[in-house]
Amino acid sequence: MPRTEDYHVKDLSLAAEGRRRVQWADRDMPVLALIRQRFAKERPLRGHRISACLHITAETANLARTLRAGGAELVLCASNPLSTQDDVAAALVKHYRIRVYAVRGENRRTYYQHIAAACRHEPSVTIDDGADLVNALHTNMRRHASSVIASMEETTTGMIRLRAMEANGELKIPIIAVNDADTKHLFDNRYGTGQSTIDGIIRATDFLLAGKRVVVCGYGWCGRGVATRARGAGANVIICEVQPVRALQAVMDGFLVMPIAEAAAVGDLFITVTGNTNVIDVPHFRKMKDGAILANSGHFNVELNLPGLAKLARKLNRQVRKGVDEYVLPGGKRLYVLAHGRLVNLACAEGHPASVMDMSFAVQALSAEYAVKNAGKLAVKVHRVRPEIDQWVARLKLKAMGVRIDRLTAQQRQYLASSHMGT
Repeated sequence: MPRTEDYHVKDLSLAAEGRRRVQWADRDMPVLALIRQRFAKERPLRGHRISACLHITAETANLARTLRAGGAELVLCASNPLSTQDDVAAALVKHYRIRVYAVRGENRRTYYQHIAAACRHEPSVTIDDGADLVNALHTNMRRHASSVIASMEETTTGMIRLRAMEANGELKIPIIAVNDADTKHLFDNRYGTGQSTIDGIIRATDFLLAGKRVVVCGYGWCGRGVATRARGAGANVIICEVQPVRALQAVMDGFLVMPIAEAAAVGDLFITVTGNTNVIDVPHFRKMKDGAILANSGHFNVELNLPGLAKLARKLNRQVRKGVDEYVLPGGKRLYVLAHGRLVNLACAEGHPASVMDMSFAVQALSAEYAVKNAGKLAVKVHRVRPEIDQWVARLKLKAMGVRIDRLTAQQRQYLASSHMGT
């Protein structure tokens, strides 16, 4: 058992249930299991310290087991105050001997104390979901950054921050954009966020989607997934977008597209997935109908202007239902905010299904191995995931699903490599 100063979790007595959840998730993560078997034999991460700032879930636990099997000395902290599964955190400490600093519902001060603990681990590799860990290594914890070979980033919001740092000349660590891998964003973002967001909303509210007007702000891969799942449940879906190409895609996909200033007056349920701030703002709250529900599935809790809503409201009722806050506006209109504006899929449900996280975390594990093998060779910039990693993960996932695909013939390979064959 690690010493108590080497971890901070809610209650170690929850560990047995946490281990059952980890084992259940593992059943649906065959690609990561194959990597773990190889890592246990080859130990490619031996001698390396890894600090990971991720959602502490059963799926993340199986990534942690894989990194540990590869020989890494690992520390985990939470990437969101409301996403930690306390029983899983306890299981990681008690049964898997992994240092964890994460408690569901931790306040801002504790959250950043946990990130500082991960920095003090003196990592050679970091794994981030939202770039809070890398940001700390560039600001108040920069003295711990000198040994970092590279960092992997898991989410769109984190990539927005890191690309801004790169553009501004502030980036000091090579970044591998795991979020941008095809086997991540085309599946995790679309199918994982799509299903888990709707799951979280229904668990929190018992809301019937059929026949309702659901406003989805953002039509990136996450927004597409949410919109598709809502439409599949019978909702009339409205898309709000700022990028013309994405807006055009939404129109071509059969969705109604309009500005949020117009959608605010007609929506029953509002879901933000943009990675931006104040997407739904005070003027929009004023226009909403009585009983409108607001949820965010972007990484940070800034997409809904909740300080502005609190000032506008004459009364705030916390927890009218678990995970639901009621804001009563002048005149008696009520608006309901889920999960304090934080990630609704993790705060009110269990996050992405293990099957889709199998691919995302397989890419994470293989990218960590790639970073270690290329220590000192990676330029300080944002790097794409190696194409062969993407292809390998996709091939193994298909095999695990029992799906077979065609292979190019010698003639077809020759044709694709030639410029001499024409009409």
